[in-house]
Formats: sequence, C-alpha cells, structure tokens
Amino acid sequence: MSGPSRNGVFIYAVDAERLAGFYQAVLGLHRVHASPELIVLGLPDTDLQLVIHPIPPHIAATITITSPPERREDTALKFFFTVPSLAAAQRIATSLGGAVDDPQWTGTSFVVRNAVDPEGNIFQLRESQ
Repeated sequence: MSGPSRNGVFIYAVDAERLAGFYQAVLGLHRVHASPELIVLGLPDTDLQLVIHPIPPHIAATITITSPPERREDTALKFFFTVPSLAAAQRIATSLGGAVDDPQWTGTSFVVRNAVDPEGNIFQLRESQ
C-alpha cells in the first residue's frame, strides 16, 4: 500500500532508527516513508502501518534503555503480527537486542509467543498452523 494507511500502531522510541530496523527484520516490514519526525513501516497489500516516532531529545535523555531491555509491562495495549516462523523470528529478534519468550500458546489455527523489542515494548508473534 502506498500513501496513508487507514489503520496503524504508533511506537514512541528513544532510538527510532534502531527500532525501525528491528521491526523491519523481525516482521518483514518495508520502509514506506521516513522523515526526522517519523518512520513508517508497512507490508505490501495490507492496510496497516507501524509508525515509529522519536521521543523528543529532552525526554529521551531521561530514559535509560538497558540490555536486555527492561520490559514495559504496565501498558494496556499489546499488538501482534503473524510471521512465517516463530523460530526464525526468535533468532532475528535476539540478534537485534530483543527477545521471544517462552511459553508458547496454541490457538485454533496458530501458535503464539510474547516478544520484547530492544526498548522494552512487549508484543506478540503468531505463526499460522
């Protein structure tokens, strides 16, 4: 899809380039647009975009990103993406400073695992069965 999406998720980031690269590699997203204010990622033929928005420098300077990342578990939202392989996503996420957790749950036509990005945002990965 080119142009603005009707649906999307914003993620505020201390290091927007690093986080965009993480989601591009783990989820197979493509860079749709980039400016100093935001990086837009998407998948062809979908109407969903992931928008990485840099946290203003004066606020980012007060945030410490740890390795491994401290998990931001006190949020009411968690997004999910389907990937071709949970095992491959885990290898990529780990190599880029994130993690894919145990345990694994089985749904009606998928398996799912929680994951964390390099800045501590928790999300879910699903693999269709």
